[in-house]
Amino acid sequence: MSLSEFELKRTKKLVAAFVEKHRPEKHIRQNVDLSFRQDGQSVEIFEIRPVWINPKEKIKIAIAKATYVKTRQCWRVFWQRSDLKWHRYDANPEVRLVEDFLELVERDEFGCFFG
Repeated sequence: MSLSEFELKRTKKLVAAFVEKHRPEKHIRQNVDLSFRQDGQSVEIFEIRPVWINPKEKIKIAIAKATYVKTRQCWRVFWQRSDLKWHRYDANPEVRLVEDFLELVERDEFGCFFG
């Protein structure tokens, strides 16, 4: 079972506010920007950058991901390593609220999300 319609909208609103707060200044956004996508019970935060060999083309670089597990009533937290696979964030693999996930990403104590 996935998130309810209310939970989906609430999650989208919170993550959108987080991304907006952390986006670079407008004059820099053509070189690097921050965005997110929500797919079912998962939310992913990523950077958008021009491809170095073709600056007109954009690439999305994953930063953080959380997936809601309704049976456990928690969000599982992931980060993407250099192998381009999602790995559990061992420092805090589960959080109760999406706000807790966003706080983990913002603190980035171990340099896993923003490096």
